Amino acid sequence: MRILFIGDIVGQPGRKAVARHLRRLVATNGVDAVIANAENAAAGFGITPAVGQELFDQGIALLTSGNHVWDRKEAEAYLAKEGRILRPANYPDDVPGRGTHVLRVGERLVGVVNLQGRAFLPPIDCPFRAADRELAELARVSDIIIVDFHAEATAEKQAFGWYVDGRVSAVVGTHTHVQTADERILPGRTAYITDVGMTGPRDSVIGIRQQDAIPKFLTQMPRRFAVADGPTQLSAVLVDVEESGRASAIRRLQIVDD
Repeated sequence: MRILFIGDIVGQPGRKAVARHLRRLVATNGVDAVIANAENAAAGFGITPAVGQELFDQGIALLTSGNHVWDRKEAEAYLAKEGRILRPANYPDDVPGRGTHVLRVGERLVGVVNLQGRAFLPPIDCPFRAADRELAELARVSDIIIVDFHAEATAEKQAFGWYVDGRVSAVVGTHTHVQTADERILPGRTAYITDVGMTGPRDSVIGIRQQDAIPKFLTQMPRRFAVADGPTQLSAVLVDVEESGRASAIRRLQIVDD
């Protein structure tokens, strides 16, 4: 089985990059299922029902998220009823939405877990212990399990990858919007990458206009951020998973448009 995971989709430029390239990527690479992180898909902050449906219509089977998923007021009601959009599973139990989902891909079932790190992010429940709980449940129905670990710190992501090595098919990091070059298959046959990267405007500061981001660093004063325009990039990984649920390959992709 081949799974395409698309890194953080940022605003309309990111959605346009998906629309421009996704169908060709699926066809030319023999992709069986597409998953994407969409916590920044609505004008750079959060997600709305209209934006979610737009991405589903492009052929994405499941959307994951992170700390920005709540940035739109519509999110609570939307996540409460739409099971194809995940929020991190380590939020408290009474938070709307779900942190796991089981996809049917042909004759196989694929479990997906969304978790959020705590280093330099809000101190929600422990993602390591939440993983133990969620993986025990998913292992009852599927040998193939993909984890979106949405976190800031490289060390936390690497530690988590080692922690679940051999228990999941892949750990794909999201959140920083910068694709890392450390993709590998861990000894337990878990595919790993620290960050898949961003799908959105390339000539930006992690998706935000330069003229908004730079003064923020210079003055430390509040600034209103807007998504940049111009050339776009699509960042993703292809993960190959064997019948056993063990990964056999992981490959980075980055497509840049002029």
